[in-house]
Amino acid sequence: MATEYVFISDLHMGGDEQLTTLDFEDELVSFLEDLKEDGGDVELIINGDAFGLWEYAEATGTDTLERVIEDHPRVFEQFRATGEEIDITLIPGNHDYDLACYPSYVDRLAEYNLTLEPEVAITREVADGTVWIEHGQQHDANNRMPDWGNPDALPVGYFVVQRVVAAAGRYSEHARGDWLRDIQSVAPMEEIPRWLVSNYFYREMSPLLRAIVVPLLLFFNITILYLFGTVLETIGLLPPHVFTDNPLIRALGAADYLLELIIAINVVVIGMLLVLAIPFWFFRRDLRRTLGRFGVMLSGVRVGQGDRPFLNAARDVFESHPDVAVFVYGHTHRASLTKWGDRVVVNTGTWLKKLQHVETWFSRLPGLYYPSFRLNYFRIFPEGDRIVVEYEEIETRQPRDLTRFQQLVARRPPAPTTIPERTAVDPAGPLELPDAGSGPDPEPATGGDPEREPTRAPDPEDD
Repeated sequence: MATEYVFISDLHMGGDEQLTTLDFEDELVSFLEDLKEDGGDVELIINGDAFGLWEYAEATGTDTLERVIEDHPRVFEQFRATGEEIDITLIPGNHDYDLACYPSYVDRLAEYNLTLEPEVAITREVADGTVWIEHGQQHDANNRMPDWGNPDALPVGYFVVQRVVAAAGRYSEHARGDWLRDIQSVAPMEEIPRWLVSNYFYREMSPLLRAIVVPLLLFFNITILYLFGTVLETIGLLPPHVFTDNPLIRALGAADYLLELIIAINVVVIGMLLVLAIPFWFFRRDLRRTLGRFGVMLSGVRVGQGDRPFLNAARDVFESHPDVAVFVYGHTHRASLTKWGDRVVVNTGTWLKKLQHVETWFSRLPGLYYPSFRLNYFRIFPEGDRIVVEYEEIETRQPRDLTRFQQLVARRPPAPTTIPERTAVDPAGPLELPDAGSGPDPEPATGGDPEREPTRAPDPEDD
């Protein structure tokens, strides 16, 4: 049995066409080589979504894993070499849920010294405490498996990936800048429409059309101010010629006529928006109610709720299993560490490119998605009677995927939440839980329905 555990997750290796590309292959192979050279009583645990099996549209069943092995021979050979020196364990996530459905995967992965445990959650003993390990999809209503181990019982998230993500991989080469393949990095899936609109505007729109639209958007606020000022002049609250027939504006010459044209077009657009606003409001409310009845998009992991459902699940585990000192999960692609007294909740993040929505310096221009990598891993090991959790990031070149225009208008995203390099807890120490549903999330992004009862993490002994 190992005395030290290393955790990574959400590699999402695999997928049709452009999704086959593994941006971090060199870093992953180097990471595995270092584990091999260090050796010792170490177990590497990949807690879900090691593979992107859902991202294949034509391959099905066990053929999907064969495609991953075929497309990434260098990684699998390094798995084999590293697995000769240390233990490597996989558990299924949602994107590689097939690993829980076909027993033949156990023997196939064993050929590369990978041990598959097809469970929702597993545990490991460290010092006098227990580490609870899961992927976390069971706390996300859009990706929760209704019948674990049944390959035909699939959540709504599967069909979104099959119809949208896999298609994006096939058509990515037709896009300007190959941006479509980054659809895997858009989380949660509700963000996909806004991400598509943003990339259409900044990358796919005709340059001539964009040259016309951008000034209209930039002067939209000026148009509103102009209309408001004109009304104030008409009712006598402002003297005339402040906005209308202002001599300073007339002095602009030809630029004045261009400005008046832009304002006139925007006035027409504003009028149309006002006419459509009321029916659109009724349509949007009815659509939300309809989607809510089907449990789509309005439950589970949603924009604005952070990691609350997963923290609630950790709370349930700590309360029902007093020996558990560390709760490890992934799924949300946001690395974090939350400490409650002598208990720790760890989110292992992702090695995929991360896309963070940021606003522009000009409020009417669409927001854009700032790319970055945060390749990371956690180590958990005993130190006397205590359990130590160490965090480390792997240096890598950050992507330069933004166009010059995007770089010009984009605000810089906030720095990611700092994760302490070392955290030590006493498994026999006190559990200091915040009130249910309260307290800050590790990183503000997506989350669950605050009105939904927290889901208890499953006990692997219940199977």
